[in-house]
Amino acid sequence: MNSVRNNLASTLTDQEVSEIEAEISHLPDRRSAAIDALKIVQKHRGWISDGSLSAIARLLGMSDEELDGIATFYTLIYRKPVGEKVILCCDSVSCWIMGGDKITNKIKSHLNVELGETTEDSKYTLLPVTCLGDCDHAPAMMVGDELHHDLTESNIEEILK
Repeated sequence: MNSVRNNLASTLTDQEVSEIEAEISHLPDRRSAAIDALKIVQKHRGWISDGSLSAIARLLGMSDEELDGIATFYTLIYRKPVGEKVILCCDSVSCWIMGGDKITNKIKSHLNVELGETTEDSKYTLLPVTCLGDCDHAPAMMVGDELHHDLTESNIEEILK
């Protein structure tokens, strides 16, 4: 393992490798830690670069392609740089019926971005998400790790202060 750890030193930090190895230690197969490993590196870096992905794949004994397939399947793993905070606008049927499209348009106007874009100051990235599981309080969005629901056009600016 030391040779693998030494090969990863230029791409993953010792802390990242240690955290990933801690996850691996609880699992029967190294590959089972793929999502957790991606989340660990993203927590430290904000997104998963190609170099980070390759290093994680080597650590888990996977090919880059296998791990990229996992990373690109999950909408909360970011394969390109994102802003300091990611805004996830729910576009499920429940949110749409309750005016979610108007909320999304208000956010786009307030931040001067389209879905999939990052503000010029790199503070926010605006992304759609299929469902946040808060349908009984639609429309909903997440800003970073905070869930906001029962949204109205008038409370968006306050939330995004």
